This record gives sequence, C-alpha cells and structure tokens, in this order.
Amino acid sequence: MSAREELRKKRELEEARKAGTAPAELDEDGKPINPHIPQYISQAPWYMDTGKPGLGHQRLNREYDSSADKLNKWYDRSAKGYKAQRFRKGACENCGAMGHSKKDCVERPRKRGANKTNSVTQADDVVHDIATDFDAKRDRWNGYDPSSHKRVVEEYAAVEDERRRIQEDELDKQNSISAAKKVVDAGKQKIKDEFGSSDEDEDDEDKYADNADAVGQNVDANNRITVRNLRIREDTAKYLMNLDIESAHYDPKTRSMREAPHSDVKPEDSAFAGENYVRDSGDAAGIQNTQLFAWQSASRGHDMHVQANPTATEMAHGAFKVKKEEIKDTHKNSMLNRYGGEEYLSASNIPREIRLGQTDEYVEYSRSGQLLKGKERAVAKSKYEEDVFPGNHSSVFGSWFSVQSKSWGYKCCHSTIYTSYCQGEAGKEAAKTTFSRHEIEEASKPQKSLADQHKDKIAAGTADLKGRAERDGNKYGFTKDPQALGDLDNDKLKIAVDRERRRKENKLSRVELEEEAAKVDGGKVTAEDIEAQRLVKLDEDDPLRHVNANDVLPL
Repeated sequence: MSAREELRKKRELEEARKAGTAPAELDEDGKPINPHIPQYISQAPWYMDTGKPGLGHQRLNREYDSSADKLNKWYDRSAKGYKAQRFRKGACENCGAMGHSKKDCVERPRKRGANKTNSVTQADDVVHDIATDFDAKRDRWNGYDPSSHKRVVEEYAAVEDERRRIQEDELDKQNSISAAKKVVDAGKQKIKDEFGSSDEDEDDEDKYADNADAVGQNVDANNRITVRNLRIREDTAKYLMNLDIESAHYDPKTRSMREAPHSDVKPEDSAFAGENYVRDSGDAAGIQNTQLFAWQSASRGHDMHVQANPTATEMAHGAFKVKKEEIKDTHKNSMLNRYGGEEYLSASNIPREIRLGQTDEYVEYSRSGQLLKGKERAVAKSKYEEDVFPGNHSSVFGSWFSVQSKSWGYKCCHSTIYTSYCQGEAGKEAAKTTFSRHEIEEASKPQKSLADQHKDKIAAGTADLKGRAERDGNKYGFTKDPQALGDLDNDKLKIAVDRERRRKENKLSRVELEEEAAKVDGGKVTAEDIEAQRLVKLDEDDPLRHVNANDVLPL
C-alpha cells in the first residue's frame, strides 16, 4: 500500500469518526478521544511523544511530588564515607577513595599514589541518588541554604557597627578640639581687652575656608593640602600641542596627556614632553618623597607641612633617611652576627660567573642594528666548556675529516680517536703511512655515480638483476636488459613470441597457455619467454605498429 492510499484511508476514517459512523479512537487509559479536537492539540510534541494516541501531554502530571520533603532534599555537602586502611581494587590510584578514578581526583597529585604506598588518605565518596525533574534541574536556587544568608547579614551589621563607632570617636575628638579652641579664643580676647591690641587677624580656620572657596582649589582641612586641578588660562591647552588623531591620548576629564605629543622630537628639545616625563625629571621625585614624608608624619601626630615650613620638613626628612640607614645597618649586622655569611657580601668572594652573569636589562635597537637604548646584552654561552683542548690538542675534535677511513678527527694531528694524545706533525705522517698506496689512489679518485656503478656491474656480470626484480615485486625476474638473459634460441623465441601475442589478443586461455608451455619447456619460465614478453610489449608501445611500410610516402 502506498503512502497516498494510507493518507486517503486515514482521512476517510477521521471523517467517519466526526460523522459518528465509526467508533472514536481510544487513548492509553481506554478513554475515547473527541474526534473534533484540532490536530495541534491532540498531537503530542516530539519531546513528550510516546508513540500512542492520547491527551496525556495536555493534562497535569499527577505523579509529580510537590511535598516539602522533596524540595528540602538535596546533596549533603559535608557527608563523608568509609575510610579504609588499605588500598582496594577499583579505588582511586591517587588518594585511595572509592567512587572516582585518578583522572577525576581533586586531591593534589602525589608522586607515589595510594596504589604504590598501599595507604588511603581520603574517605570514600558518598553518592546521593536524588531524582530531579525538568524544573528542578533548571532552578538556579535549587539546593540553596537560606540559613547561610544569616552570616552575610551579620557581617554587614558588624561593619556598620564599626563604622558608627569610628564616626562617634571622630565627633568626640572634634568636639574636644572645638572646646579647646573656644578656651583659647576667650583667652586671646581677654588679652586684647586688657592691653588694647588692635590686631584684627582672622582665625587660621577662616583663612583656609576662604581659600577653599577659590576656583581651582581642592583643600583638605585635616592635612592642609592644596592641589590645583585646573590649568592656568594663559597656558596652551595640551590637546593643541598636536592635532594628529594618532598622537598621544588626551583625557578631557582629567585634562591630562601622559605621553609626548611629538614622538619624533627629543624630550629635552620639546616644549611639552608629556606629564610622565615631567613627573620623572628633575627634583620631582624628591619633592614627592618629601611630600609623602610630611603626610605620613602629620597622620602620626607630628606638626609637619611642606608649604608652611619647607625648611624644617626637609631637615626632618634628611634626619629620617639617615636614621633609616642606621637602622638598616644595625639590622643587617645583627642578622650577619646571628646567621653568618659576611664573606659572601664582598665582590671579590662572589664567583665570576655570578658577577658577570646575564641580566634582564631593557635594550632597544634601530632597523640598522644600532643601539638606541640600554646596554648591549651579553651573548648567551653554551653549558659546555668552550676553548678547552684536552690531550695537548690545538683544535677540537671534528675539525678534520679522513677521506680514507670516512671518519672525523683532530686537524692538528689527523687522529681519529677522541681520547688520543696530540702528536703534531708526526701524527700526520703516521696517518699517511697507515693506508697503502692503492687505497690512497682509490680514495683520491672521483667517485662514480650509482648509475655508472650499476653499468659496470652489468658489464662485469656481477649485477643481481633477477634478485633486484624479485625485490621490486616481479617474481619472474623480468628485466629490460636483453644482455642479462644470455644466449637465446631463435626457434624457441619465435614460438614464445607467437604464444605471447595470442595471449595478449585473448585467443589463448590460461589453461591452453600452460599446456603449450609444458609441451615446449616443461612448464618453466625461460629466457625466451622473458624476451618474448619484452618484444610484444615494445610492439604495443609502438605508435606506428598498424602502418604498412608500403603505404609510407617517400621523402
């Protein structure tokens, strides 16, 4: 029955069911299916198709367990199995635990595993059989422990309490300072009233407050640090130094250009070589170190300010550096006295290969190979000793090749023995007399090619043509050289040629061929058969074999 007939019968059955003349189709539970239900509802999707008619894919899955036990059931992360004392067959070869292989082991790889030491370091894996449905597999919060969020809340609460405590301490400190200032101000006012002072200087706090309102100033009231973050209007804008798009990057938010806008101009000759060059040139690094020292000193309670009293700050910084070097020397001497090793600190006691070893210094070269930046790197040396000539030799082994013995040797004495002692010119003379005159002449002659050597062997009759043909896969020893076949019998050759031609034209079967060969030569392959095959093959390769000699026009 063809597919078209099956489709026609299926349609007729559906029409009969809709008309009521045919019984309705039954589902898996034996219930009739309404024939008027559309196909897109009655037909199950591919991932829920059971191969049987029914509307089970449209009904709720009553087998789904929605109890709280299933929702709370998850893998026990801290469960540990039985820990054996000896290695068991089938266990992990690394840690000795059952349940996984060495490839899946998460323990550190050991040089000698549990199968070698016969000792188990980890307990067996606990395998939980938890059946999850379609929704449980895709639930991102499945298995999450809500009680673990309590630790996060407690951590944030502790941080908030500490922040509140620090803020209260700062407020108490500020209140105490303001109270002390009020007492000092009251004392100053009393002195002014008694002595009639006309000094109307404002408080330092008010002065700094006025400066803080100025445009372009960023004032830190605690450390009295003033930083200018806007450029002076008389200065040329940095982005106007070079309008090339491929030039140095200009950050409009911070108004900074770290790299040089003109890369082809030397930084010394350029009007603006970038902020990185300005920060690293001159006394900028020293000023930054002094400013850092003043900030650190002020944070520790010392009255130190670079702008207010630069001389005292510089002197204190110098004394600090001297004191720091003294502490370093004291610490160094104490370590040397306790552990020793002072003899290794002097340059004369350090080995030469360490003092003059390789470094990782940065070097730049031009296209022509000239050194642009940095020092030239040291050439990497071999791990083997160089310029060392053992046995009184003046050359290395392998600097001379002996044509007679086809071996390498020393150039200074023509010795081919690696452990020999150099004998100089006497060794060369001895090496000459080692070989006979005939060997020296043969060795001095130019060597023939392989083709010429093969021709000489054929002429001398020493060429193994049959063995070579057998090695090439020809078991009969066919050769293209007729001279290697010896003397041929003309009568037998004619019979063999006739037989070969008939075989080529399919006029002679294999059985008849073997019978005729058995009558003539007893079934053996002779030189005439080999020559006949060559002659017939030459005739087949001739493009003019069908042309009659009488039909050829004279020149």
